[in-house]
Amino acid sequence: MKQSVFTTVVLISTFVIGWIIFEFMLPEFIQKGGPLVVALIALILMLTTFIFERVFSLRKAQGRGSITTFLKNIQTAINTGDIDGAIAACDNQRGSCANIIRTGLDRYKTLVEEGDTKGGKVVMEEVNHAIEEATMLEVPLLEKNLVVLSTIASISTMVGLLGTTIGMIRAFTALARSGAPDAIQLSIGISEALINTAGGIAGGIGGIVAYNFFVTKVDNFTYMIDEASYSIVQSLVSRKGGKR
Repeated sequence: MKQSVFTTVVLISTFVIGWIIFEFMLPEFIQKGGPLVVALIALILMLTTFIFERVFSLRKAQGRGSITTFLKNIQTAINTGDIDGAIAACDNQRGSCANIIRTGLDRYKTLVEEGDTKGGKVVMEEVNHAIEEATMLEVPLLEKNLVVLSTIASISTMVGLLGTTIGMIRAFTALARSGAPDAIQLSIGISEALINTAGGIAGGIGGIVAYNFFVTKVDNFTYMIDEASYSIVQSLVSRKGGKR
């Protein structure tokens, strides 16, 4: 599914579900928060959806089994000259790191089979270039929807603040009436303000925590990919003979 289609489906679905929850599942005191509560519920549902999407995507990017074991197997295969075995291990792992390393190994194998050794320097430059291109394709997939999490955090806070402002306007309007203040309208206004404040803060905190968590996870994963790629290239440079 394309990213734009996925985002549109999530946006529409969360607002529909948010309205259903607001109308039929929430206690009356929360419903006093007004229609902006629907938007806050939808934002929290969006946040939850994109958190699960990131969890599953990053788990898929790690591939099958232990990455540490995978890298050890790759190093062993390269040191023994078994480039085909290293490529097969990448195919079996199926993660972002494996995809990048496989691209470099494919390029290395092609150049060696063509007899384009040239002392090894040009070959390694070509391999490094292939790895860099593969990295530029994989990293955006790891960072996908992180901006959405940050945006949801900001919008939730703003929607909550808007609801707070509307509620306080209603409360002060009740106080401004001549004679005795309208206690019912006053309490409704204060309730609306506080409920929207709570919802906005909840969405904002959730979005910020999720964004920082996934940014840190992606940074660590990217660093690991860079280190693994560098180690593989150095192993290719230092290896002597072996199978192609």
